[in-house]
Amino acid sequence: MADPVVIEMANKLAEECLAVQNETGEDRLFMQVGDVLGASSQTLEEAFLTAIRTRMANDQGRNFLAKTLAAHRAKNADNG
Repeated sequence: MADPVVIEMANKLAEECLAVQNETGEDRLFMQVGDVLGASSQTLEEAFLTAIRTRMANDQGRNFLAKTLAAHRAKNADNG
């Protein structure tokens, strides 16, 4: 398990990276950041990639739920 300080750094960097990705539209920017980190610290690279992937998975899950609920509501509105 990674040091809590490393996890904190990785989490902050992941948030910043996702913000830049969203603004620039570069959806694979996190891979480039991971490469830069890996050249200096494999530990930070792994923690960063884990932080990125969990956030991206969370976003995908939330989007799926929102679309499912919207479809359900639209179906019920059409039937009402």
